[in-house]
Parts: sequence; C-alpha cells; structure tokens
Amino acid sequence: MNIKPRYFIQTKDDLFFAINGYTHPDEYIVAFLRYIPSEDGDRNYNGIKYTKVGSDEAYTYIKENHPNYLFDWNVENKKMMGVPRCDIKKILNPTEKLKQILEDKTDNPFNNKVQKLAETFHSKAGISYDDMGITGSALLGFQNEKSDIDFIIFGLENHKKARNLYGKLKNDPESILDPIDDNFWEFVYNKRIKDDTLSFEEFKFYEMRKNIRGVICGTLFDILSTMNDEDIKENVKPDCYYKQVGPMKIRCKIKENKQSYDSPSIYKISDIEYLDGVKYDIENVVSYTHTYAGEVLNNETAIVSGVCEEVIDKTTNEKSYNLVVGTTREALGEYIKLEKIPEIK
Repeated sequence: MNIKPRYFIQTKDDLFFAINGYTHPDEYIVAFLRYIPSEDGDRNYNGIKYTKVGSDEAYTYIKENHPNYLFDWNVENKKMMGVPRCDIKKILNPTEKLKQILEDKTDNPFNNKVQKLAETFHSKAGISYDDMGITGSALLGFQNEKSDIDFIIFGLENHKKARNLYGKLKNDPESILDPIDDNFWEFVYNKRIKDDTLSFEEFKFYEMRKNIRGVICGTLFDILSTMNDEDIKENVKPDCYYKQVGPMKIRCKIKENKQSYDSPSIYKISDIEYLDGVKYDIENVVSYTHTYAGEVLNNETAIVSGVCEEVIDKTTNEKSYNLVVGTTREALGEYIKLEKIPEIK
C-alpha cells in the first residue's frame, strides 16, 4: 500500500483521518482524526454535515466511539492514533485528486485556481504534475468558498524549486501569485498560534521568508512538502522505538535543514547549550507542527523548546536523541525560534 503523509483515509463509517509519517505497523495506518459527523458542521458529505476537530476533540471522540483506534506501537507509554487496516474504506490520494481537478472543464472557481497554481509550478519551475497533489478539505471534497488551497509538492528538491519560484513571483506585478497582506496574515496567525510563543510580527517575519504561503486570485495557498520514494529511501529509518524523556530547552546551531519543510520537519543541529530541563546529546530537532516547518536556516542559531525523546534503532540497537516540537497539535509552549530576530519593521 503506497501511502505518504498528507494522504487521507476514509473509514468504513465515514470518518476522515490525515495520514502521519512514513512508517506504519502491520495492522494499522498511523493517522489523526480530522473530520467527524456533526449537526453543527460546516462541511457536507453525502448529505451528512461534518466538522473539523482539533487534538482534544479528536481524542475524546476516538475514546468514546473507537477505542481500538488507539494502540501501542513504537512510542513508550503513549497511545498512537490510527486506523486498523481492516477498517479502511478508501485511501484518498492527493495526486489522483489533482489530476481530477486538472481535467475539470467546468467554471469552478476553486478548481480554476488550483489549475493555475499547478500550471505555474509546471511551466515555470519544471515540476511534473505527477509530483504535485492537493490535500486538506479539497482532497475530501469538503472545500467551500472560504477554503485554502493545501498544495503538495512531492520531493525535497522539487519543493525547493517551488519555494524559490514563488519567492521570485510574489512581487512581480504580472504574476498571478501574490504575497499575503496583513488581513490574511492575521487570519493565518490566529489559525496557527494558540499561545504567546510567537507575536504576530514575529510570525509574519518567519512566514514571509519561507515562501510557502501565498495568495492566488484572492485565495490563500500553502506549498506543502512530502518526500518522494527516493527521498524516503535515503532519509527514513523504518524500524525505531521512541521514548519521551522530559521537557528540554536548548540553544543550538542549525547544521542541516533540507528536511525542515517536510512532515515531520527535521533539523540536524550542533553546538548545543542547555537552557532548561533534561540534558541529553541531541542530534535532531523534529517538529510535528507545520507552524515551525522551515522556521530556521542553515548556520543560524536557534532557541528550541520541546520534549526530548530517546530513539533506539531496532536493527542496530543504537541509541540517539531528538528534541520534539509539537507533541500536541497546538504545540503549546513548544517552539523553534531564532536566538536574535532581525529588527522587525
């Protein structure tokens, strides 16, 4: 079964889960519940209203209705959320969905914008349509007039090409890809930040230099990264065991950030100074929240607050340590920031 992060699962009872990670146990697909039936829902599927849920709501719903969707796997003392393979009704593939949208000849405003975005990346960055996809509400057919475009680029190098292209085009008056204005920034900020870890101006500074969020014909879009098969072979360890050790805050230098836009985001680090919490020899900062994807660049000095985890390679029995940001979806109190942010104007 060829699945990757940002694919979705539709279960036999029509719940919708977002797939997490590149490795999965034999009997489950690790995934997070995103849409559930609700009388107050603002999305529709086959005449049934659905609503999008956050971490607390998702776990509450699963515990009450599908406790077997919480299971032990490769993280000590933590239940993983996922769908038993026997309960999968359909795997929703972002690339196949994009192909359907590209073939749509009707005057659908949302689809027209997706078509223009795909054509821009194809014609101006040389990215194959086979290395693109659409996820989020559009993948499920839940999009409405307020929906963003969650656009996927498969392959780390392809994603870099897309970021660089948008960085060039966003201030070109003849381009259909526009920068985000302050009204949109406030919307994105309130959607992503649920505590005081980043001020509005700080958030805008980081996001503007990432070049992964923009506007096309009045609609917000994200340029999301998912590794292709070659990237996965090179970067993913298939069989590891994880154990949370405790809270940690460090100052460090970013040594390599090529996977920092992926899911999860991975930063290789050096020159660690321990500021608070436990003290272990950290090799990587790993972020499970999209807020901190691409947040810091190579050779920059960062402050990172999160949870230290021990990683054991089951094949070699070698032990290493990560500092994890995003142990909950909202990542309260967990962050990756520059030690010194340039003066914000």
